[in-house]
Amino acid sequence: MTRFLLLLAVLGIPTALAAQADSARPSAPDPVAQLVARLDLERYKATIKGLTQFGDRRQGTDRNRAAVDWIEAQLRSYGCSNVSRLKYDYQAPAQGVRPARDTTRASGGGRYRGLRAPTGVNTDSLKQPDLRVRAINMQPTTPGAREEVYCTKVGSVHPNEMYIVGGHMDGHGWGEAANDDGSGTALVMELARIFSGQDVRTDRSIRFILWNNEETGLNGSRAYVEQRAALQGSAQEPKWLGMIQHDMMLFDHGMPRADGSLAPEQRPEADVNIEFQASAKFAAQSQQLAWVFQVANEKHATDYPASVGSHMTNTDSAPFQDLVAAISLRENERGTQIGAGWDPNWHQPTDLYATYQDKDFRLGLNAAQTTLAAVAGLVGATIK
Repeated sequence: MTRFLLLLAVLGIPTALAAQADSARPSAPDPVAQLVARLDLERYKATIKGLTQFGDRRQGTDRNRAAVDWIEAQLRSYGCSNVSRLKYDYQAPAQGVRPARDTTRASGGGRYRGLRAPTGVNTDSLKQPDLRVRAINMQPTTPGAREEVYCTKVGSVHPNEMYIVGGHMDGHGWGEAANDDGSGTALVMELARIFSGQDVRTDRSIRFILWNNEETGLNGSRAYVEQRAALQGSAQEPKWLGMIQHDMMLFDHGMPRADGSLAPEQRPEADVNIEFQASAKFAAQSQQLAWVFQVANEKHATDYPASVGSHMTNTDSAPFQDLVAAISLRENERGTQIGAGWDPNWHQPTDLYATYQDKDFRLGLNAAQTTLAAVAGLVGATIK
């Protein structure tokens, strides 16, 4: 019995009436629901729009470096603590050598079914009809030093244990990389903003990181693992409890039609795909983490459900999958749907902010609701 019920019992009030009185009392607000309510569609869209001012943010260019600076400034403005940069060197593979990310389909990308449409990376600047965007993207990439920015919400009870929440900020294709991966980057930044609120407390830590060089072979996330995996549990690096990646969050218009075209609007049955890799050493733990996110979506996402799949591939959670529970969230299954042409804007000049409608942006917002709710529960988030 609660203290309230005990008091009523002492006063001689019948148990049934006491229980009825106790159930009528307002329950304490759910801190997870309160945090999810702080997500806002217009803010999410504005963050994506801010990223698109740097065009496709291709790695090894001034526009990429300017975008990294802008992201860091935003994180600092949110009050996110321990804002830092990871530095590494990137040298492009020799001509004719395929990047590592292009060779991972054989490790579990799933089997194609249904209709397929062409995919690829646009490398022709003249296919971008918007002269302003074409001019922003004009500078070619060069090898050399790279940086990626991250910040940390430090836990109050177990600061040396953390979940990693990521998205990649670089893109290519002569567009604005609004979806790939402005949508995932903005999601991570919005979560950093909310968890960094002065009234938000977490038992465990959360690291928000915006990877660079994803498009060249997951090089930014690989550099993080190479530099920091062995430091876990030390003063330099908390122990990893899980890694959650966000990559392309906006476009789920369904399977291509027979002529290769797609529906002009988001399909009513669109969903958030939560993926783990069945062949990974931490497959069982990753699957459990994926189901935590599906349950969080069921309870807290407003518009679109979530589905869980076992074919996570070609994304920045892959370098973590044999070290810790690792999952990714995205608009469609990476191997069998995006790889089969379900998103015609992927790596194309049409990946512009203006391409997408509010129904598309709401899919990304629902992914944000899913991750925020799941991570808030995992780290024991409360509001003072």
